[in-house]
Amino acid sequence: MATTPLKQLGEHGQSVWIDFLSRNFIQGGDLAKLIDRGVVGATSNPTIFQGAIAEGDAYDDQIRELVDAGTTEPKDVFLELARDDIRDACDLFKPVWDEGAGKDGWVSLEVDPNLAHDTQGTIDEAKRLHAMVERDNLLIKIPATVEGLEAIEETIAAGIPVNVTLIFSLERHRQVAESYVRGLQRLVENGGDPSTIASVASFFVSRVDTEADRRLDEIGGHDELKGKLAIANAKLAYQAYEEIFSSPQWKELEAKGASRQRCGLAPFAASASHCSPEKTSL
Repeated sequence: MATTPLKQLGEHGQSVWIDFLSRNFIQGGDLAKLIDRGVVGATSNPTIFQGAIAEGDAYDDQIRELVDAGTTEPKDVFLELARDDIRDACDLFKPVWDEGAGKDGWVSLEVDPNLAHDTQGTIDEAKRLHAMVERDNLLIKIPATVEGLEAIEETIAAGIPVNVTLIFSLERHRQVAESYVRGLQRLVENGGDPSTIASVASFFVSRVDTEADRRLDEIGGHDELKGKLAIANAKLAYQAYEEIFSSPQWKELEAKGASRQRCGLAPFAASASHCSPEKTSL
């Protein structure tokens, strides 16, 4: 098969994930076409699904069936709809996951955003979603709030792969990586196999520049600084990543089969690609 720009990125260690899913997108063949072109993963969130469900009639029949069967709680209906789409997406990406031994081919499903500041609620939701979808290549997406840090550790310790989202600061990026390492240590201590666990730390880029540029406009001048902070922030985050995942503590886990938490650059827009590099040139 002919090479594509996305496949060329893959040859340089960059894994491109799409930040969008919908039933029509999956069942109509569009996702499969992108996989053929070199997209190797997908992420989703409740906002993306809300837009997909509201548009067209792809979900109408299933919604009627669920309501007729007695499922009337809006969140329960949503999870039933999302589960089926996530399963189908996971199945499409499974050959990618198999070929790369779990390096790529992941699909993310986010916990309820209303639980962002509820540690135990997030832990319970992560386990519920993991059991509900029943796919090896599912990542549970957890926000990097203060309360989310403990939930990340606990979820990893339970043997559930995690995609950490909403990371903006260098300190929080480090805390996320440390939560991942602690979770793996606990998993190993309890007899678990760390080689079965993956994690991505999605470091947000464009939104940092959006806020920084707005503040520069407020004080006036310094236009030469616009569009610079986000990349500088990401470069420093990558330095911390290299430090954490080259430590003696990490080497012990790596010797047992553990994989580094992947560095991810979060999307520039809801429909943009999600770059999840194993090695990056930030």
